[in-house]
Amino acid sequence: MCLVLGPSGVGKTLIMKRLHKLCSKDSAGLGDPPPTQPTVGTNLTDLTIQRVRITVREVGGSMGPIWPSYYQDCRAVLFVVDSANPMQVSASCIQLLSVLSAPALSSASVLIIFNKTDLPCCMSLVEMKSLFRMDDIISSSQQPITVMETSALEGTGLQEVLQWLHSSIGT
Repeated sequence: MCLVLGPSGVGKTLIMKRLHKLCSKDSAGLGDPPPTQPTVGTNLTDLTIQRVRITVREVGGSMGPIWPSYYQDCRAVLFVVDSANPMQVSASCIQLLSVLSAPALSSASVLIIFNKTDLPCCMSLVEMKSLFRMDDIISSSQQPITVMETSALEGTGLQEVLQWLHSSIGT
């Protein structure tokens, strides 16, 4: 099981839909982005990456207080952050620290995705890492943490997310 977590409006649903499209057999490119609505509850999908099936559950950002009820049997976490919303950074950081400190996730691999890199107002990876104090978070965390940039809208970085998923869970 892989969980997709993060605040509301960061692009979790679009990332899930795009990853599913990339894994589908009839995938002839991503095409136009599908419509999405804010997730109330959870979205569940299976991704087949190099013949390995990975169940992925997105939990709505507004459900933060009950995220821990989904932590059991979780082997990986995709934590999504809006790199174009500096006002959300501190709240995202607090949520991330809460996720990382959960005993049930102590052995889960964590991928932090700075999404929305296609927007002209997005912060650079260096700025995001600095605001998040990523070096401190990584050095004090029990889990292996990887950081990637994506644009779910354009599809940039999503193949790398699939590769990370496969290497973290699929082996």
